[in-house]
Amino acid sequence: MTTWNLQGTVNHLLICGGSSCRKNKGEEVADAIEDEIEKQGAASKIHTTVTECNGRCSDACIVISYPEGVWYREMTPKAGKKLVRKVLQGEQLEDHILYTYDGGLKAQTEKGAKGKKKK
Repeated sequence: MTTWNLQGTVNHLLICGGSSCRKNKGEEVADAIEDEIEKQGAASKIHTTVTECNGRCSDACIVISYPEGVWYREMTPKAGKKLVRKVLQGEQLEDHILYTYDGGLKAQTEKGAKGKKKK
């Protein structure tokens, strides 16, 4: 089992690996993000984790960026590469934002506000 030294990491990208996201190129998104991190020489700054379902299947593929807590929707391999570059510049991928965090998640689109309430 690998135990990474994450000191110096400034961003953690959580890439949804649920079935809907996989059907919407989730594995390709993860590969593109990893490739761009390597290309940018940012492996010590950006860490990635492929997760289980994040509960927003209609917005697949989902990528969540921490520590800022931004949820990105409808990610593609091209958008994944762009996200890495934006993260390194301290920016966000505006066209794909689903939720932002300010003490709680806030939907950025009407679609983001729709869904089932958690019980």
